[in-house]
Amino acid sequence: MNARQRWLATMRYESADHWPDEEFGYCEETLQHWQKGGLPEYVGNANADEFFGFDYKRWAPIRTGVHPSFEYQVLEEHDDRRVVIDTDGCKCVVFSDGASSIPKYMKFPIESRADWNDFKKRLDPETPGRYPADWSALVEEYRKRDYVLGLEVGSLLGWIRNWMGFENFCYAVADDSAFIEEMVDYLANLELTVIAKALNEVEFDVAHFWEDIAFNKGPIVSPAFFKRVLAPHYERITQHLNAHGIEFISVDCDGNIDDLVPLWLDAGVNVMFPLEQNGGADPNKFRAEYGQRVLLSGGVDKTKLIAGGWAIDDELKRLEPLMRQGGFVPHLDHRCPPDVSYENYIYYIEKKREICGIPQKAVAGMRA
Repeated sequence: MNARQRWLATMRYESADHWPDEEFGYCEETLQHWQKGGLPEYVGNANADEFFGFDYKRWAPIRTGVHPSFEYQVLEEHDDRRVVIDTDGCKCVVFSDGASSIPKYMKFPIESRADWNDFKKRLDPETPGRYPADWSALVEEYRKRDYVLGLEVGSLLGWIRNWMGFENFCYAVADDSAFIEEMVDYLANLELTVIAKALNEVEFDVAHFWEDIAFNKGPIVSPAFFKRVLAPHYERITQHLNAHGIEFISVDCDGNIDDLVPLWLDAGVNVMFPLEQNGGADPNKFRAEYGQRVLLSGGVDKTKLIAGGWAIDDELKRLEPLMRQGGFVPHLDHRCPPDVSYENYIYYIEKKREICGIPQKAVAGMRA
């Protein structure tokens, strides 16, 4: 079987030669740390999947969000930190060396309706450049592919939270809900307009939403708000995707998504990702509650790789029965952090491949 056939069979609860071989990615500091302990210096996030031998998966390079992006500007330099304007237009403090961390935000691009009206100029679906110049050549390549191809739809609420800031967003939900509803409606229409050309020209395997709208205690909006404001737009988009033959629709949301899973399922989103364990998103629990209706991707607690050995064994053993059921692609529940050693990561990959029946591949640092 090729990677595409294998992934589709797994998601359909059908038999395959082995489970899909996928991973999430890496913090930049992780790769830099590993390069001191066995990882070749040329390996980065862009080519790590190829280096480790993971199944090839691609996402069509279509821009559904802010376009053109804001110009990245460095406003001030202070020892190990700098004040910048990022590509979303947020003024924030970041580490000068590019270390991964949540920035300290100072000002957001949308703090009033006037800001929103100006910001919308960057959300015009007709702005040139939303499709790459070589799109026609890519369409021809996609028609002959043997790998999974995905379509990134965008976001309905996560982007708005980013553009407004969490506190401003919460005040708006409480004091001016109509403003949030207006923005959600605009984004849904934008995304449907932008992806229309792709849907008419390419047969996609999966579509994907990005919605980081939950903390470790639950979502940033109530289920009632989600059902009233977001669900109708999700349904409108997922029905359109289904009508174009897309059977699998995934959502990326960290944190505790217990209250959101049934709402997403009802709205046509059937793949939950990345199932962050520190947030309580237990894939075993979701399968027990929703059966084969829910599909799962991720779920391996990245922190267990820090201890290595027995901790990795126990974590994979916890998920092995779920692997046997199908409808589940096991991989780390977020980017691999820098406190995981290269040796432990290699052990994890080898052990997961052993359990999943995935052929072992020669990689620098792996046992012969």
